[in-house]
Amino acid sequence: MKFFVDTADVAEIKSLAASGLLDGVTTNPSLIAKSGRPMLEVIREIADVVPGPVSAEVTATDHTTMMKEAHKLHAIGRGRNDNITIKVPLTPDGLRTCKTLAGEGVMVNVTLCFSAAQAILAAKAGASFISPFIGRLDDIGEDGMVLIDDIVQIYRNYPAFKTEVLAASIRHPMHVVDAAKIGAHVVTVPPNILRMLFNHPLTDKGLDAFLADWKKTGQSIL
Repeated sequence: MKFFVDTADVAEIKSLAASGLLDGVTTNPSLIAKSGRPMLEVIREIADVVPGPVSAEVTATDHTTMMKEAHKLHAIGRGRNDNITIKVPLTPDGLRTCKTLAGEGVMVNVTLCFSAAQAILAAKAGASFISPFIGRLDDIGEDGMVLIDDIVQIYRNYPAFKTEVLAASIRHPMHVVDAAKIGAHVVTVPPNILRMLFNHPLTDKGLDAFLADWKKTGQSIL
C-alpha cells in the first residue's frame, strides 16, 4: 500500500518525507486556504520535496476552465519531478476533463467519490486514482469501507482498468488497516493519523524496559 499525506503544510510534508515512508501528497482548496499562502507557490514547493504524485485540484466547474487550470498546475511539475496529478471532481465536466488529460498522458485523481457507480465512470475516463471518501460516508451513517470493498472488487474484474483506489477521508488508524485488508492501492491520511500508525503502548513499554536494563549494565555501544 502507498501512503500519501493529506495536507498543504510544507513543514509537515518535509518531516514525513524524511522518514522514507511517504509516497505522495494530496491537497485541495480547503487545505491550501489553511496554509494562508498562494496556491501555486505551495504546490511548487511540495512538488520539489516529494518525488511521488502530488495532487493539485482545479477550482473551476466547467470543462474549458478546468483544462486551463489543469495545464497551469501540471506545468509546475515540468523540469522538476513531473509529478503533478490533477485533481478533478466527480462530475460530468470533471470526467470529461479527466478523459482529455489522461489522453495527454497527465495523471488524474478523481475526487469526491461516494458510490461504486461513480468509480466505474472514473475508471472508464482513464483516472489514475479514484478517491472514495470513507469518513464522510461514516458521518451520515453509512459504512465507508463497504464502498472501498465494492470498488476494489469491481476493478479486479476488469484488468483494463488501471485506476488505483485511493482511500480518502481517513479518520483513524483502523481505516488504514481495513483499507489495506480490502486491497486499496493507496491511502491518503492527515499527518496526525499517519503518526498514530507508529504508536502502541506495548512498544513503548517494551522499549522502556530494554533501555532500563541496558542502563544497568553501564555499557555503551559507541
